Amino acid sequence: MKRTLIAAFLTASALASAQTVRKYSNEFMNIGVDAAALGMSNAVVASTSDVNAGYWNPAGLVHLEDHQATFMHASYFANIAQYDYAAYARPIDDRSAWGISMIRFGVDDILNTTELIDSEGNIDYNRISLFSTADYGVTFSYARKLKVPGWQYGVNAKVIRRIIGKFATSWGFGVDVGVQFERNDWKFGLMLRDITTTYNIWAIDEEEFAKIAAAIPDQNQELPESTEITLPKAQVGLSRKFEFHNDMSLQPALNLNLRFEQTNDIFSTSAVSIDPALGFEFGYTDLVFVRAGVGNFQNIQQIDGTDRVGFQPNVGVGFRYRGIQVDYALTDLGDQSAALYSNIFSVRVDLGIFRR
Repeated sequence: MKRTLIAAFLTASALASAQTVRKYSNEFMNIGVDAAALGMSNAVVASTSDVNAGYWNPAGLVHLEDHQATFMHASYFANIAQYDYAAYARPIDDRSAWGISMIRFGVDDILNTTELIDSEGNIDYNRISLFSTADYGVTFSYARKLKVPGWQYGVNAKVIRRIIGKFATSWGFGVDVGVQFERNDWKFGLMLRDITTTYNIWAIDEEEFAKIAAAIPDQNQELPESTEITLPKAQVGLSRKFEFHNDMSLQPALNLNLRFEQTNDIFSTSAVSIDPALGFEFGYTDLVFVRAGVGNFQNIQQIDGTDRVGFQPNVGVGFRYRGIQVDYALTDLGDQSAALYSNIFSVRVDLGIFRR
């Protein structure tokens, strides 16, 4: 039953008629990567400085000292949806670096009931088939230090591939730009996502569409739009790492996530909506890390008509030893009162350890 509902949601999202510019498009690219960052509620735009910077802010790749690779896996919706991420990055010289990453968000073995009833009106369960839906995002990143001390920038070129069984497929392309600045132990970051707008082109199987076009009277009578535009978004970050004499450290971080439209974010106008996120990382001897964060502040209207503010708390831990770092995050994917938590693991490896 759950898989049927997920299938209906995903198919409707892609095939329903809508305007070309959509408020939420390619949202799988906004979930986040790296358990360490997720444990801090994604408040890492200013501080990211490893292979994962290709996703959070490509400017941070200039801090790489050697080749790095990472992998993350998470299961959503009671293991119905699988979310995977892998990335590789390396320095080019002492002023620049490059990286590549890939994200996949997919639901497999969805029941296709579009032909459940035959031409004579009989229900035939043998006519049920299975299909999968998957979203892929491949990002190519480049970063370089500016001649002005403390400044660096990065650029992402993204290729988006979305597949909904044999019903529809699309290709999309977009560009991100990131900047970081450091002074007096303070770090500032700016990430502009989909700065050129990300443009998706859909190819819809008209034969398959015809099978469901008349399923609901006066709905789905015409083919939906074949193009889709993802509007730009911005993230502004601030962080600082405090070192203590007993080999301990504390790094607080703040993100302001901006959408240039009116949403349910806690600060929202017709021009821009702002969702703040706050994260902390406590470290001991650069070996063990404990993290916490809170974000996704939303104005939620309840059944009785009253409003309340919803938010998502996250926690996490990490362990680093000889170039290998393992991180775990417990993240809240929905209303905190519903306890819809997800366990996320990631591994990061400094590949230089294999040359020692």
